[in-house]
This record gives sequence, C-alpha cells and structure tokens, in this order.
Amino acid sequence: MDFPDQELSSKVILAAINVHKALGPGFLESIYEEALCIELDLLGIPFERQKSVRLTYAGKPIGEHRLDLLVNQDLIVELKATKSLEPIYFATVRSYLKATNLSTGLILNFASIPLTVKRIGREWHPNSSSR
Repeated sequence: MDFPDQELSSKVILAAINVHKALGPGFLESIYEEALCIELDLLGIPFERQKSVRLTYAGKPIGEHRLDLLVNQDLIVELKATKSLEPIYFATVRSYLKATNLSTGLILNFASIPLTVKRIGREWHPNSSSR
C-alpha cells in the first residue's frame, strides 16, 4: 500500500530506529517521546508534542484527543512501550486520523526487539474527503 506521507514517515521511522538503537527496550513511553523529539529536532523535522485535538458532535464539544506527536502538521505518531500491540491502538490512531482529517499515522513500539513500526491509513468512507 502506498501512503501519501511515505517520505516523511520514513524519516520519522529512521529517527525512531536511532532512538531504539541508543536506548533499547525497557523505558517508559515518556522517555522515548523525549528522545524522539530530540532526534526530530536534530533532523530539522517540525513537530508538536502532546497536541490537543478538540472533538465535536453536531457542532458541540464532546471531548478531546491528545496526540503523542503531530509531525510536520501531516503525520500522527503514537508511541508505545508495551509487550504487544493491541487492536485498540490501531482503532485509536484511526480515530486520531478522522478527527484531524489526516491520512497517515505511525505506531512505534519501543518495547520490542526490533522496534515495531506500523503505518496506519485512514479508513475510507464514501463521505470522507480525499486528502
């Protein structure tokens, strides 16, 4: 499957691999998040950390999502440090994509050897815009 943000996601994946090589598994997600942010800074890749996204229904606020990283206003990155990736993680990233109207997300699991990387595309619906 070809993802629209393949070049950007490849750069983020390489940055995550550098972090994983340096730290290895065993730390909390927050440690990997901090290290990945440093790596993205070094590479000159813009990002927002813990980005809040407001959710509405019928024009009224119903809650918010908090994205681990929003990279270059175009790519959602969800960080994990867990034994295995559960189906809910994929559903969560898809809900982030829908809420932001973005096309691509990454799940990075730093607890595995090697680093687990999953690219997630937004589910297509007949009424969705093609971004």
